[in-house]
Amino acid sequence: MGILDKVDYPRDLKALNSAQLPQLADEVRSLMIDTVANTGGHLAPSLGAVDFIIALYYCLNTPQDKIIWDVGHQSYCHKILTGRKKRFHTLRQKGGISGFPNIEESEYDTFTVGHGSTSISTALGLCCARDLKKTNEKIVAVIGDGSLGGGMAFEGLNHAGQLHKDLLIILNDNEFSISPSVGAWSRYLNRVITNPVYNRVRADVDRLIRRVPKLGFRLAGAARKLEEGLKNLLVPGMLFEEMGIRYFGPVDGHNIPALIEVINNVLPLEEPRLIHVITKKGKGFKFAEAAPSKFHGTAPFDTKKGETAPLSGTSFTEAFSNKIVELAAQDKRIVAITAAMPEGTGLDAFERTFPDRFFNVGMAEAHAVGFSAGLARKKLIPIVAIYSSFLQRAYDQIIHDVALQNLHVVFCIDRAGLVGEDGPTHHGVFDISYLRHIPNLICMAPRDIKEFGAMLEFAIGCTGPVAIRYPRGNVLGIIDLNTPTQKIELGVSEMLRAGKEIAIFAIGNMALPALEASHILAQDNIQAEIINMRFIKPIDSDIILRTAGRIKKFLVIEDNALQAGLGSSLIEVLADNGREVEVKRIGIPDRFITYAKRSELLEDLGLSAQTIAGKAREWLR
Repeated sequence: MGILDKVDYPRDLKALNSAQLPQLADEVRSLMIDTVANTGGHLAPSLGAVDFIIALYYCLNTPQDKIIWDVGHQSYCHKILTGRKKRFHTLRQKGGISGFPNIEESEYDTFTVGHGSTSISTALGLCCARDLKKTNEKIVAVIGDGSLGGGMAFEGLNHAGQLHKDLLIILNDNEFSISPSVGAWSRYLNRVITNPVYNRVRADVDRLIRRVPKLGFRLAGAARKLEEGLKNLLVPGMLFEEMGIRYFGPVDGHNIPALIEVINNVLPLEEPRLIHVITKKGKGFKFAEAAPSKFHGTAPFDTKKGETAPLSGTSFTEAFSNKIVELAAQDKRIVAITAAMPEGTGLDAFERTFPDRFFNVGMAEAHAVGFSAGLARKKLIPIVAIYSSFLQRAYDQIIHDVALQNLHVVFCIDRAGLVGEDGPTHHGVFDISYLRHIPNLICMAPRDIKEFGAMLEFAIGCTGPVAIRYPRGNVLGIIDLNTPTQKIELGVSEMLRAGKEIAIFAIGNMALPALEASHILAQDNIQAEIINMRFIKPIDSDIILRTAGRIKKFLVIEDNALQAGLGSSLIEVLADNGREVEVKRIGIPDRFITYAKRSELLEDLGLSAQTIAGKAREWLR
C-alpha cells in the first residue's frame, strides 16, 4: 500500500511526517503519467509543480485558506489531493473531471480558470473581500514565470503593493536556473529573512527607532535602505521589493522540507510577499524533462517510448505553418508574431527559417496586437497567430490599434470553434461574434486546408485588417472535394451543391458536415442547397437574397455562439431587405460548453452531419 492510498484530501497530509512527502510526490507523478498517457493533457507543467503543491497543502488550512491558480495547467496534483484521486482516470473525458480548475467540481477550486496572468488580480480581490468581512483565511496566488509577463499580472502586482494586503504569491519559475553563487547566498539570506525571530526583531527595531525624537524617522529610513540594498545586491527580487512586495527566494521547488520551512515562516506575515520557487518542467518523466514543450499539452502517448500516435491527415496548423513559410520566402515584408505559442500555432518553422522576422512576445496578447500595428505602420505585413480564446484578451487593441487605423494586419485565429477536451476556457466559439461588427475588418473561414491556403494568399494581398479563423486539427469527412478551389473574391461565397427545398448556409469547417448532410437527405429525396459562406464579413448579401427568391427555408450552421454569429448576420440581411424566409440556426447555445472529444461535442450540439440532416428532415415534415 502506497502513501498516496492514504491521502484523499489535504487534511490527510497532516497525518504524514515530512520525510514521507517525497515518496508521496513520486506516487502522484506516477499516477499523472499513467493517466495522461491514456487521456492526453498538460503533463510537463503539472509534473513540475507537484512538490510545491504538496508543501502548500501541508502548511495551509484548506479549504478555508484559498489557492488561486493561474492558467491551471499545472494543477493536476492539486486535483489528486483534493478528493478527485479516484476519478483522475476520467481526466478531460466526457462526464469526467476537467483538465483545469473548475468551480463546479470542487470547493477547493475557487475559480474556473484556463488563461494566464489572472491569479494575482483575483486573489487580491479575495483579500479585500476577506478584510471587509473580517475573516482571517490566507490567500495564495500561484503564477508561472510565463504568465508573469502578461500585463494583467503586473497590474495586479502594482495594486497589491499599493493596498498592502495579506497576500502570498508563489512564483513558479521553470524557465531559468540560478547561478551557484547567487543560489548559495540567496539560500543563506532566505533562512535569515524568513525566520519568525528575524521578522519580529525587524518590526521591534522599527518601532523602537521611531520612538526616538527627531532622528527616529531618519534612522528608520537608513536602516531600511541598508537592508534593501544588501538584499538587492544578492537576491534577484529588487523589482518586487520596489513595488512593495516582500521577496523570498529563490527556493528549490523540488525540496519539499525546504519549501515547508519557507512557507511556514512566510505565511504568518500580513503583507504582500512572494516566494520564488525554481522547478523543472516535466520533473520525474525523462521524456517530458527532455522535451517539455512537446509534453506541455500532449495527446495520449506510450510511456515506455514517450511517443504519441501519429495524426491522420494534415492539420490546419500544419497547413498554416507550411504556407506562411512559402509566402514569406516570396515577400520579405511578411513578419510573424505570436504570444508564447510558436509550436502551438505552427510558427516554429517560420522562426527557424526567418529568425529576424519572427517575434514571440510572451503571454501578452494585447501587446502582440499593438506591436503588430507598429510593424504594419512601417509597411510590413504582420501575421499574428493566436488561439481564438486568447485573442479575446486583445479585443481593444484589434479595434483601437489596428482597425481604427485600417492597418494591414493578418490575424490567423487558430483553435476557432470547439477544441474538445480543453473545455470552456479554450473553446473558440466567440470570435465571429466579437469580430464581425468591427469596421474595416475582413473576416473569413476556410472549409478545408486547400481553401485555407488560398485565403492566406488573398489576405496577404489585401490592404486593411484581415482575420482568418480555422479549427484545431483537421476536417475529416466522407465527402472528398477533389475539385479545384475556386478563386477567393472579397465577400463572395461558394455553392457546393444545388437544391430547392432547403438552403443550408455553413461557415468554415462546418461546410463539409453540411455537405455530408445533403447527401444523407438526398437518400430521402430531399434536395438541399449547400452554400459555403467563406466570408463572415463582408457577408455575401447577393447570394442570400438570390437564394431567398427561390427557397423559403434557411438552415445556418456555425461552430460559434448563436448570439451575433453568422446566423444573426443572415437574419439581418433578410430583415434589411424585407425578405420573408424561415431561418433556423444550429450553433453554440447561450451557455459554456463542457469538455469532451470534439466529435462528441459536435454530436451533442447538433453539428455533426447526421444531426444536421436529422434537424433538416424534421423541419421539412
